[in-house]
Amino acid sequence: MDVSNSTMVIDRSRRRFVQGLTLGGAAVALGLLGPSRAWATPVAGYPSSLTGNDFDLAVGEALVNYTGRARIATTVNGGIPGPTLRWREGESVVMRVTNRLSVPTSIHWHGMLVPTHMDGVPGLSYEGIAPGETFVYQFPVRQAGTYWYHSHSGFQEQTGVYGALVIEPKGSPRFAADTEHVVMLSDWTDEDPEHVYATLKRESDYYNPARPTVGDFMRGARTSGWGPAFKSYRMWNRMRMSQADLADVSGVTFTYLMNGVAPNGNWTGRFQPGEKVRLRFINGSASTIFDVRIPGLKMSVISADGQDIEPITVDEFRISVAETYDVLVEPDDGAYTIFAQSIDRTGYARGTLTAREGLVAAVPAMDTRVWLPMSDMMGAPHPVPPAMPAKVRHARTEYGPGTDMHVDMPRTNLDDPGVGLRKNGRRVLTYADLNSIDKPSDQREPGREVELHLTGNMERFMWSFDGVKYADAKPIHFRYGERLRVVLVNDTMMTHPIHLHGMWSDLEDPDGTFKVRKHTINVQPAQRVTYAVTADAPGYWAMHCHLLYHMQAGMFRQVVVS
Repeated sequence: MDVSNSTMVIDRSRRRFVQGLTLGGAAVALGLLGPSRAWATPVAGYPSSLTGNDFDLAVGEALVNYTGRARIATTVNGGIPGPTLRWREGESVVMRVTNRLSVPTSIHWHGMLVPTHMDGVPGLSYEGIAPGETFVYQFPVRQAGTYWYHSHSGFQEQTGVYGALVIEPKGSPRFAADTEHVVMLSDWTDEDPEHVYATLKRESDYYNPARPTVGDFMRGARTSGWGPAFKSYRMWNRMRMSQADLADVSGVTFTYLMNGVAPNGNWTGRFQPGEKVRLRFINGSASTIFDVRIPGLKMSVISADGQDIEPITVDEFRISVAETYDVLVEPDDGAYTIFAQSIDRTGYARGTLTAREGLVAAVPAMDTRVWLPMSDMMGAPHPVPPAMPAKVRHARTEYGPGTDMHVDMPRTNLDDPGVGLRKNGRRVLTYADLNSIDKPSDQREPGREVELHLTGNMERFMWSFDGVKYADAKPIHFRYGERLRVVLVNDTMMTHPIHLHGMWSDLEDPDGTFKVRKHTINVQPAQRVTYAVTADAPGYWAMHCHLLYHMQAGMFRQVVVS
């Protein structure tokens, strides 16, 4: 791809050619991967599954072909995704991770409550795993549910180092199912992620195929009049922002995968007629937020980020990067399409849930791309009642070249499904629908607040907290044993999934009432959210946006609990 040409057109022939090919077997045959005691050669679309409490994992390289062009990927035990690891709550697990790359690697156990030196973040909790070395992770499993693991080294998460964690509860599961499938969503690019990042730094909207055009201006003028259309155009141009800026990286370069299979490969999960099926959705992508539905089936959402919730029946849900949702479905005989379209509507992941081999269902058309309204920029009331915005103050550090936007009256509502999903005729899940069944054991009121603003300069592709990138930031200190409130204010027009390592994030209503326990909090544009944290994990922890390119650009902080 010629990065000197700023005119981007999605290669439709490439999109039609997309195929998912066998990964691990080819890699072993080429001698790119050596043997492993826990080796299980993955079958395309069916990641190997390892059960027990003692595992051998190898991070290496494999040839993959998703677009008609062979590329080198980084893999775990030869597969994308890596093997699904099945643990049991209350047991201790041991993972020997061997690095067969020529550069350091790491594994982070996302959402798991582990000792700080087992968290897997190079430079914070340990030094990482050097080439040719083996690191032994060992810790007790203190929770149950659906989680995942991924590399925290460079861009290896983008190139294939990720996999699912399924943890069975000590007793019987609260929600019974006859069969289950892990559905891991991800994004793949044939480009070197370093090149993608450099391109974004040079031209932040390079991968955006829907930038406003003269035709868009003319249509706006016909709809609302020349005066309002010109005023809107001048405003956005003055701010050097785009209403169409929904995602940094798009289907221009991404192929969207379901369990490592591209859309034309059609990952397939089987069921028997009359069965209740549990689907464990994991967004293991580097940069893509997905909107998920199964046309013809209602979904009962029973778990969020591994924690059981009061069941809520929906047609669709948005799953941000790093989040997990478990749903129950009760399909009749036949086939159903599992459809996950990207937030910017430039592509989708797709699979089939079927009662019989060979049956497929129609793939729905993607929804129309919706531009960002002013409420996603300045916190204006619509569609939020005027009483729901909150007044905030900005740190002095927010006024600099790294920040191009400040939201003075952010909205605080949790019942907004987000841009592209509002009033679409389907019942869409929102954070307001999520209510944990198990309440936090720590019922203390937070003793203090830590407020952080999510900041950035979109044109320069600079991302930070409070206008300070990680390289220039001081650590955030939590006092061991305290109960505190974290306040996140999104001063940008992009959605940011924020992940705090090592501790639960107890999401609150606008009035401070506990709602749901999560490990990743998706913060919409111009939104203020709060969550309580019990600082019960001494050590050094990461807190960051889980959009990989935002994290690399500086939206990352160290949290010290002492």
